[in-house]
Amino acid sequence: MTGVRPAGDNQDASWPRADALRTDRLSLEPLAVRHASEMTRALAPLALYRFTGGEPPTYDELEARYRRQARGRSDDGRAGWLNWIIRPIGGGPAIGFVQATLTRRGVELVADLAWLVTVSEQGRGLAREAGSAVVAWLPSIGVGRRQAHVHPDHTASARVAERLGLAPTTTLVDGEVLWEGIAAP
Repeated sequence: MTGVRPAGDNQDASWPRADALRTDRLSLEPLAVRHASEMTRALAPLALYRFTGGEPPTYDELEARYRRQARGRSDDGRAGWLNWIIRPIGGGPAIGFVQATLTRRGVELVADLAWLVTVSEQGRGLAREAGSAVVAWLPSIGVGRRQAHVHPDHTASARVAERLGLAPTTTLVDGEVLWEGIAAP
């Protein structure tokens, strides 16, 4: 597993870093603090928070969050953070993000996935396309299991999860359904 220390060495875990990824229509750029300005605009529509709650982050909040996330790991070293900004392949403003939070379940590396595409770009299959690029890349860093948490009423996100090879479980976490899948060999 590239860049991953053996299980049991969690306090100072070295985690894989996000690679730049491309699809037919999208460019996925590893997150950098400089993305905060354009992502403040992309995350501004209130409709994005219908299922997750909360409100649009301010520039200062997003800059601080991206500064933490760009480090690539939690403060205690128990989780690795992989984050990508989504933009059209030919350039242009950011239209969303994909993230994978890495943890260890015993010796297995698990990726907890999340995705978001701004309201004006929804309904075009972009979340699925970006998520598929990440899911296809994850086995290269040793991820054996993928999961996501989806609000039970968020049918569009459930469709994305299904297309990423995840299946709903009966487990609820903070009101969201846990979806799981095993990486293809």
